[in-house]
Amino acid sequence: MTDIAPPCQALLVVDVQKAGVTGGRAVPGAAGLLERTADLIARARRSGALVVHLQNDGAPGSGDEPHTPGWALHLPVETGPTEFVIRKTRDDGFAETSLGSVLSAAGVGAVTVCGLMSEMCVQATARTALALGYRVVLPHDAHATQDIPAAPGISESVPAAVVSRVAAWAISADADVTARAEEVTFAAPGPLPQGSKSS
Repeated sequence: MTDIAPPCQALLVVDVQKAGVTGGRAVPGAAGLLERTADLIARARRSGALVVHLQNDGAPGSGDEPHTPGWALHLPVETGPTEFVIRKTRDDGFAETSLGSVLSAAGVGAVTVCGLMSEMCVQATARTALALGYRVVLPHDAHATQDIPAAPGISESVPAAVVSRVAAWAISADADVTARAEEVTFAAPGPLPQGSKSS
């Protein structure tokens, strides 16, 4: 395996919650997504990179309503000095959360983003990371979404893989969206150089 880019110092795992990856409402290809995400987490941990699990607090009655079975994170968390769970209520994982301060305090300069849903929380979180000056890697095979149903007079159904590709393409001028999950490398973050602007 050839490194395609410098390593990332943080992995943002977006909304990999049971409602989205198990049962009848699971995203297409959920098993493969979970396998690749688990591998990213394991390699990030081994390298000493930050691992941040974003957990969406959905509205009452939704699949990810807090403290319901679907709200639970699907992959195990090893909470500690380099692994965190950050709950959110908006698509953007930075909005009204501690994510920005966690990354800044650690001196992170580059993040890998993975998870659900491609065109919503994944893209919104990646866009803000870019706006804050982080290098962003969005592996094309480590995020997913649902099919968009047909809308009479507008379009036939749109396959989930197409939706994910378009969501990534929208930020491709600034983020690496062509890397495969297995190609991403990680490293422990270090202190920010003197004079650097923190996000």
